[in-house]
Amino acid sequence: MVERARAAQAAIDHFTAEQVDELTTAVAYAVARKDRAEQLARLAVDEAGFGNYDDKVIKIQRRVLGVLSDLRATPTVGVVAEDPERGLTQIAKPVGVVAALVPTTGPDATPPVKALWALAGRNAVVFAAHPRSAGTTRVVVDLMRDACEQVGAPSDLVQVLPEPKIAATQELMRLADLVVATGGAAMVKAAYSSGTPAFGVGVGNCVHVVDETADLVDAADAIAVAKTFDHATSCLADNAVIVHHDVHDELLALLRARGGHLCSAEQKQALQAVMWPDGGEIPTMDVIAKPASLIAGLAGFGVPEGTTFLIVSEDGAGPDRPFSGEKLSVVLALYRYAGGIDAAVRLVNDITGYQGLGHTCGIHTASEDAVAALAHGTRTARVLVNQNLNEGAGSPRNGLPFTLSLGCGTWGGTITTENINARHFVNLTWVSRPIAPRVIDADALFAGHVQRYGR
Repeated sequence: MVERARAAQAAIDHFTAEQVDELTTAVAYAVARKDRAEQLARLAVDEAGFGNYDDKVIKIQRRVLGVLSDLRATPTVGVVAEDPERGLTQIAKPVGVVAALVPTTGPDATPPVKALWALAGRNAVVFAAHPRSAGTTRVVVDLMRDACEQVGAPSDLVQVLPEPKIAATQELMRLADLVVATGGAAMVKAAYSSGTPAFGVGVGNCVHVVDETADLVDAADAIAVAKTFDHATSCLADNAVIVHHDVHDELLALLRARGGHLCSAEQKQALQAVMWPDGGEIPTMDVIAKPASLIAGLAGFGVPEGTTFLIVSEDGAGPDRPFSGEKLSVVLALYRYAGGIDAAVRLVNDITGYQGLGHTCGIHTASEDAVAALAHGTRTARVLVNQNLNEGAGSPRNGLPFTLSLGCGTWGGTITTENINARHFVNLTWVSRPIAPRVIDADALFAGHVQRYGR
């Protein structure tokens, strides 16, 4: 399969930017048009049992169209940047064959997003599907292969391993030129251990701060939407909300009005026993991306009709407080803080220090000082201000690249803090031309040091 991918890649190595645009447009249209998005959403829910149909349709269309829009503004062929003053030119060239690992929660939207990035750089891509949702991934790959042929490109630019086996995936990663891994920690670790350059994602556990100056209605809307979208399959869904003491009760009331159920102490204990029956850091598969009523039923209690997420009060972080970690479900940990923003920053660091270091946090506030304190005081790659945390993967309301792969930097064990995008799928040749010599004045450079410490 890798040999076929190399042959297909060689066939488009000469493609112009216009031909690449035609190719990526065809692939995006084949997946994002309404009937196809509906087909893939249904397959994903029926096969893997995660999330919900309506939100998956939105996710497929939003991510694919967002990435295609980004590509129109992101040159990936030939000369992509010039700086005459410094005498520098950057030329983008293909990386070759990309091995793309697909998570079980994203068999529908993840393959086209990664395929668009790969094809934009004139690469080929081979997918390794997750066993639980391999059928959905095969269907979306077939749609993209047909789209390649439609515009005269080889279908083998996009392939998927015929069977999702660990040994085959490991060999694929070894043979490829680049690996991009979206999924659990074990998958990402395997990618980084393959010996092939890799982009991976870090553990999610996003924290949202709401201070006393926030627009509470806007904050409640944002938190409820992010927490419930596709039953929280996204790693960006709020896992913890830290609320200033003065507005805690008012925000809680607003969250309850938007479908949140505040668990009693007894219900919280029962929920913990169901979600982590054997301890550990990862919830049982029985609750991941499932409806709130189903999760509550597993824990032995009922919730009012219209309940879309569960709220548990929390005041600590760490292995003995599992609700402080990533829950991969419509369960939200609610904290309160008193005093200034520094107290909230400390709580964010405690929570992400347990899980989610380097990922994403957000704040609803009217204070730029509070934004600065959170941005400077936390080890997070993204700080979302007055937004839904899902917008950290790109949104029409912000300038972040659309993605489904979120770097967490060295904090989270990955190589970049950026939203992975098409520019990560090309090699750059730097052309350097002579310029007028720059004057490097040693006396000026050392003047401050000499003045303070002497010669």
